[in-house]
Amino acid sequence: MAEHDPSAPTLFDLDAPASSFMDLENPDYAYMFGFLQADGHLAQGAGQKGRLTAEINARDIAILEEFQRLTPYNSSITQRTRATNFAAVSHTATWTLCALEARTKLNELGIPYGRKSKRITPPRVPFSRPDYLRGLIDADGSVGFTKQGIPFVSLTTQSTAIALYLCHYTNRTLGIRKLPGRNKRDGIYNVTYMQEAGVALAQHLYTPGALALDRKKAAATEVSAWQRPAGMAPPRQRRAWTPLEDRILLEAATIDDAAAALGRTHQSCNLRRWRLLKKD
Repeated sequence: MAEHDPSAPTLFDLDAPASSFMDLENPDYAYMFGFLQADGHLAQGAGQKGRLTAEINARDIAILEEFQRLTPYNSSITQRTRATNFAAVSHTATWTLCALEARTKLNELGIPYGRKSKRITPPRVPFSRPDYLRGLIDADGSVGFTKQGIPFVSLTTQSTAIALYLCHYTNRTLGIRKLPGRNKRDGIYNVTYMQEAGVALAQHLYTPGALALDRKKAAATEVSAWQRPAGMAPPRQRRAWTPLEDRILLEAATIDDAAAALGRTHQSCNLRRWRLLKKD
């Protein structure tokens, strides 16, 4: 990942060429694109009219000001206070971008017009992966500690492609094996990394100087410093299935017989057998 220089000059003024706008190999743009995929909205009007908006809690307005700085087109930031179903008083900030050229670029890269939660996918052009994922997590994820003091990093998404990509990336880059699963109640994926896995992911994504929400950057710093307490049991090591174990499992008369023969739990054997039969 390219390093971010916090002392670098402003990337654009409004008279500068826009050819490098949304170059996703640039860490700041990769982050911005991930954030907008999750928390932005592209609306199409009559003819060539339309707009991109991103409305967030006003406490995070600084990130919208960064987006405005990174964008070589006219844009605006407004604030409003209103009552919602979730809060008696909601104070939000909205960044609005109307330029057709900018909207076309964002749409081509993978931000659909209209409802998009299930339709977004990782970019199909070269991009800075950790920065893109940090943008997604800043917009639609959480970083912090459970009530029991367990550190975690999580992403909530309706997109199967995004959930799978995050799991693939952490497996390949950090050696953390995870399979995404939808919540049965609402069909949403909640991919969560806890304890050492959460620490590793926070350290990997939230590097010094990287563009991020200030509050999540602060939370990631605390998560990154976590160490397992002396009295806490060590993490359970995953035991990979071998072809021989698969054969024994499939040939066993019952799941209990397989569990006894393999020295595994009933739940582990039952799940593995279901996956093997599903492949067929």
